[in-house]
Amino acid sequence: MSEIITLERAKKHLIAWLDAEIAVSTGQMYRIGPKQLQRADLSEIRKQIAYWRGEVNRLGGKQSRKAMRIIPRDL
Repeated sequence: MSEIITLERAKKHLIAWLDAEIAVSTGQMYRIGPKQLQRADLSEIRKQIAYWRGEVNRLGGKQSRKAMRIIPRDL
């Protein structure tokens, strides 16, 4: 069963991925004793940020602006 994505949920995901980008920028990999942790790839994080930013904009009602040309006519 698929979940409905709400604006609030999309914002939480966006914030999480933005935080992940900051974490990766401070260190890609680190060790704690014998255990090693490697964070996600920066390019994947940026893809996710773009996706969730788009979802936040879509759900928040912000659509991309479109230019239109109007030609006034005297009939």
